[in-house]
Amino acid sequence: MKELFPFYSIGHFINQPTNPTDFEIMRFEEMAEPNVDDFHKHTFYEVLWVEKGSSKQTIDYKEYEIKPNSLFFISPNQVHYFEEWQPLVGGTVMFTEDFFLLNHTDKDKLFELSFLDNFYSNPCLHLNREDFSEIQQIINLIAKEHNRQGKSQTITQSLLHILLEQVQRCVDTKTKAPVSKKYLILLKHFKNLLETHFSENQTTAFYADQLHITQHHLNVVVKTVTGKTASEMIRARSVLEAKRLLTFSDFTVSEIAAKLRYFDSSYFSKVFKSEANTTPLGFKNEMSEKYRIR
Repeated sequence: MKELFPFYSIGHFINQPTNPTDFEIMRFEEMAEPNVDDFHKHTFYEVLWVEKGSSKQTIDYKEYEIKPNSLFFISPNQVHYFEEWQPLVGGTVMFTEDFFLLNHTDKDKLFELSFLDNFYSNPCLHLNREDFSEIQQIINLIAKEHNRQGKSQTITQSLLHILLEQVQRCVDTKTKAPVSKKYLILLKHFKNLLETHFSENQTTAFYADQLHITQHHLNVVVKTVTGKTASEMIRARSVLEAKRLLTFSDFTVSEIAAKLRYFDSSYFSKVFKSEANTTPLGFKNEMSEKYRIR
């Protein structure tokens, strides 16, 4: 399926589109406004930290308000819309998967961080002053190393790992029953498969087979982590894509249904309404007015 949104690398956000950098850390006060479309996707992970001011961020139609002493996480493939970032005091840490995994053979290490690739809960983390101060200290160490003449990529990466582990500790203290790493890793493998096959309208059995587990076990894992069944996650991903197409394309409801392998447009509209609490056309009209899309 053709991409509706531009994908931007870290280089685009420092206004150097051809720069292949896989790590940057910058303060908002020192950033030039990036030359990127309002609605876009990242090829990298981003952690925003906010010391003062407030801002609104939108990830796939969900709006979040960022306040002082907070962190905000953006992952690849999410549709991001930002506003009012200039008045903020704070900054951004941007890194690619390759940078995070440099010299590491276990790719699941990235999946162990529950707040990244976070498509099932709030990507905004509000912290108390003590926890935020500890996060800031690590950020300052990263910035000092990154800006050092003769900086070390190994040290920078190690400090990044410390930062993300400290964030995970803060996330876990806010969670009544932290999810096991084994379940979290399996869920994210399921999520990656879903990103590849969502337009095929595949069944839970298909994904369980791809993961070499039973349907029952897949449902147990997904339900434990997200509170939803695997089939509900599959349906939600299809509806999310339908929302994007309704907002940013000229396809009819029937055409969108067919693209997502729902060949009965009436049934598709019923599925959409059960997820979005409105009809596809109602959603399209609402988004066109909200974002002034013509």
